[in-house]
Amino acid sequence: MLPSTQPSHLYRGRFAPSPTGPLHAGSILAALASYLDAKANQGLWFVRMEDLDPPRESRAAAASILHTLEALGFYWDDTVVYQSQRQDAYREALAELEDRQMIYSCQCSRKTLTDYGSVYTGTCRSLNVATQVSVALRCRISPRTITFTDRVQGNFFQHLEQDAGDFIVRRKEGLFAYQLAVVVDDAWQGITQIVRGIDLLDSTPRQIYLQELLGFVTPGYAHIPVLINALGQKLGKQQYAQAVDTMRPGQVLFNALQRLQQQPEPALEELAPEEILAWGISHWDIEKISGIKQIPEIEEF
Repeated sequence: MLPSTQPSHLYRGRFAPSPTGPLHAGSILAALASYLDAKANQGLWFVRMEDLDPPRESRAAAASILHTLEALGFYWDDTVVYQSQRQDAYREALAELEDRQMIYSCQCSRKTLTDYGSVYTGTCRSLNVATQVSVALRCRISPRTITFTDRVQGNFFQHLEQDAGDFIVRRKEGLFAYQLAVVVDDAWQGITQIVRGIDLLDSTPRQIYLQELLGFVTPGYAHIPVLINALGQKLGKQQYAQAVDTMRPGQVLFNALQRLQQQPEPALEELAPEEILAWGISHWDIEKISGIKQIPEIEEF
């Protein structure tokens, strides 16, 4: 349950998939954990399509995701939000950052960025490159450490300058970056608790930094373990993860509850999805996955 300092009726959570393919077992873990955490705290649960990259996404994939959620008994509490329809909000946020001189143009090539490694060294910071569509826009970071307490992974900190560097908020192609869009939309939807995979834990300090710059309230975070394959890789579309079988919703939900350490009763697997979710809500205990970072894949998913 949530810390007693936050009334449960104020809880607003979300599941935000990218429509680049069907939901797989790893996606279901995130959907289920976020749903159960919201409903166990008498909160609201929203679905948001993070469709910021048109070349990689499709309407068919978005429709498939919603169909799968419905087949598994998930119901969201408001209209589905599509980030592709929120471009004006992202432009407004960029304009505010530009007014505060917190962004600058970056003309570095892909090869140059590869040579830098994982942390950008700020080469274009002082070059005053003209702002135009053909250049990326980066957010200026300050030499400070962002610290927060994750409800699953515990205390986490990151020194922005050493560990992240100035990060992109609008890509060279003119597409808005995930870091900016997710912060703007979480604030707009009033999200109070974010439950998602641990693969996004490292991004959280940058998002907190943007929240501070834009004057947004920082939500609580809970980064659940990710499902991994036999090679130790995060299960995902790049590893050709199979779509979940919507013809066996009971088994899909039962196995997901097992992997989230919720100890479901064997008889649950034969029940309707809504009944399984009701059991999950009444028995949800996020502390059972405390500190866990990875979960081995099993064939039944």
